[in-house]
Amino acid sequence: DAHETLDSLRERGVLLALITNGQSKMQRPKIERFALEHRFEHIQIEEEFGIGKPEPQSYLNILETFDVAAADSWIVGDNLEWEVAAPQKLGIHAVWHDHKASGLPPDAPAVPDRIIRGLAEILPETTIAKTTA
Repeated sequence: DAHETLDSLRERGVLLALITNGQSKMQRPKIERFALEHRFEHIQIEEEFGIGKPEPQSYLNILETFDVAAADSWIVGDNLEWEVAAPQKLGIHAVWHDHKASGLPPDAPAVPDRIIRGLAEILPETTIAKTTA
């Protein structure tokens, strides 16, 4: 369950940010509908910030906001270009959420540091630094 995973990570002191592309009038209602706002320390919407994924500054802003190094950061997402290849170029570790269980395509733009099928797999008991590909 996504809520349980996010809540567990927050309870363990993990700083969480949500980066989403698109317009506020589309994204804010989704964030509210899925009860996500209080689960993230920072929410960055492309229209509000002025830059979206895969632009480097969209990721760098989160690092600056939390005052953390790229090497100490992880991004979890289902888009191989925007949430794996682009952040890895900046030194951010990337976890690909293969929710369709389709496997890494042969023409993937990058190889994720980790592949998960469910969000609960990112909890510390499963060792986020463990690489599986």
